[in-house]
Amino acid sequence: MTLDINNIEIFYRFGAALLIGLLVGLQREYAQLQLEKEEKSFGGARTFALLALLGCVAALISESLDSPLVFSVIAVIIGGLIMIAYSATAREGNIGMTSEVAAVITVLAGALCFWGELALAAALGVATTVLLELKLQTRTLARNITHSDVYATLSFAVITLVILPVLPSHSFGPPPFDVLVPYNIWLMVVFISGISFLGYLLIKIIGARRGVGITGLLGGLASSTAVTLSFAQRSRTIKGLERPFAMAILLAWGVMFVRVMIEVAVINPVLFRVVWVPLTAALAVSATYCIYLYRSQATEKQEEEDKFKNPFELGPALTFGLVYALILLAANTAKMYFGNTGLYVSSIVSGLADVDAITLSLAELSRDTGELDLNTASRGIVMAAVSNTLVKSGIVLAMGSRELRKVITPGLLAIVGTAIAVVFML
Repeated sequence: MTLDINNIEIFYRFGAALLIGLLVGLQREYAQLQLEKEEKSFGGARTFALLALLGCVAALISESLDSPLVFSVIAVIIGGLIMIAYSATAREGNIGMTSEVAAVITVLAGALCFWGELALAAALGVATTVLLELKLQTRTLARNITHSDVYATLSFAVITLVILPVLPSHSFGPPPFDVLVPYNIWLMVVFISGISFLGYLLIKIIGARRGVGITGLLGGLASSTAVTLSFAQRSRTIKGLERPFAMAILLAWGVMFVRVMIEVAVINPVLFRVVWVPLTAALAVSATYCIYLYRSQATEKQEEEDKFKNPFELGPALTFGLVYALILLAANTAKMYFGNTGLYVSSIVSGLADVDAITLSLAELSRDTGELDLNTASRGIVMAAVSNTLVKSGIVLAMGSRELRKVITPGLLAIVGTAIAVVFML
């Protein structure tokens, strides 16, 4: 059988397989060199590069002879060689199979290259290399997770993979109830829970105490309100760190602005082109003030460990879904009966409790319909973000030390003033 592939394309595919094998092999060889004592290794850069080429050759021969059995036989031979190598290392006391499994994946990635699935093969090679390199981080995560973390992860998987697919994707009832689509509402629950869950995992892997600023940045992904409350309380008992605490709080608030922009960009890219201007302006002011605080802060190190609770639990997720649905209904009703004024009031009130729900609601209402114009939706989102920021400011003013209040107030006024001024200038 003559292959319908020119020579240049064949060389291109074999070259891709070679690069993938080298990538995985270099990581294995580098990891071997980092060991304190010499141990036998399955293979390095050359071995894995050859395995990728062997997979590509096996796919070529199989397709040339028009016989999938050929590839299967070659794959079995390669698997036997890998098992022999594993048996030899296992006798030395090394019973791990990481390198051997990586070798099998490398062979299959090489075959995928010949079959034209270059993007998939490259993604497979990169993902394999990343997983191999994250050995220390994954072990640290495994040591730090608790039973509640495992339960929360399984719960998140259930709401994403079990509940979401079976929900109705159509609305029930006349306007304004026509915006209540169960699938869309639950999708927002999954979306916002996923963002918070990602932030929590980053804290678990990297550690919350790599500097107060990083804590505020990563903690803001999980809960900017929690970060505000934590540092405001600690400012009363730990003196001399008001500027680092203020910087951490402002960073967490800045993450909230970024999160809002990401939510809008995913749900309604057209609205994002309008709303990013005031939010980015507020974010820039916040970043500038944080840089000032960083350069002028004391050099003392913070040793106390922060405790962040897993942000995902089934109860709060259900509550968020209910709140989102009610806000979606309230925003649509306010728009129908009171026009833009009613929507602004709804945004401010909703932002007092949660900015994500009103953001997703307005992004949904202004998408692909004429129910809500982009400028009105943008102003509503910014007003909700400002309202939410003022609530967290109230936490600082009520629970923070006098020095913290003094340090953070200029930044607060600049952020809020900039956001409001820019959004109403559009």
